[in-house]
Amino acid sequence: MSHNAEHARREPGTNADSPSPSPDRKPTSDMLAQGERDKLTLRLQQAFSTFVDSPRQAVEEADTVFDDVTTQFTDTLKERRRALRASWQDPGTEAQTEELRLALRQYREITEGLLRMSAPAGR
Repeated sequence: MSHNAEHARREPGTNADSPSPSPDRKPTSDMLAQGERDKLTLRLQQAFSTFVDSPRQAVEEADTVFDDVTTQFTDTLKERRRALRASWQDPGTEAQTEELRLALRQYREITEGLLRMSAPAGR
């Protein structure tokens, strides 16, 4: 087994024996660590709670939180894409069918999670 296949099997959700993710599972839900999500949520709640006294400051803080979230999401997606590409595009080795299957599965899980995030509420 190549190093890439071994690495891919250690990745969450890539075990060949595990079932496909359930429709309600969100592979992208771990885009931020729980502690980081909690901090950002608290900052957003604080922005809302200060609106009456400082509307402009509240909106500016909400904008900053939004920017921090989108930056972290983008950075996480870029890193996942880099690691995923490395698992099958390594010019020094020929990717085996199993490695390609695992890569395709990871692409599907991540992309479907992003598509679910972009769907209107209630769908």
